Amino acid sequence: MTQSTPDPRDVLPLSPAVFGILLALADEDLHGYAIMQRVGARADGSPRIGPGTLYSAIRRLLADGLVEESTNRPAAEQDDERRRYYRLTGFGRRVAGAEAARLEGLVRHARRSRLLPAESVAAGHP
Repeated sequence: MTQSTPDPRDVLPLSPAVFGILLALADEDLHGYAIMQRVGARADGSPRIGPGTLYSAIRRLLADGLVEESTNRPAAEQDDERRRYYRLTGFGRRVAGAEAARLEGLVRHARRSRLLPAESVAAGHP
């Protein structure tokens, strides 16, 4: 029997750069430079990505069906026609969610192993 919908877990684990790109696209369609800015702006210690890493990753993400070029563009006076905008596909969103769940499980295990402190319920964490 052939599976019609691919399992997102089949492409895990993701590299930090790829996961960062998917996270950047989770909220809105972005062009390449905006993706680099969004990834670099996170204060969680994630590495910044350069143009070479970004565009080679985007080529793979396009080929694997995790992102697609977007036809949604800003108003002409705010746009540069040379920019290509990207968005997550449904499969890409499922892959990003599966990776987030995988990482969350690793963090839970690290807490149980006392490699990280237990989360504080009083601090508003579950």
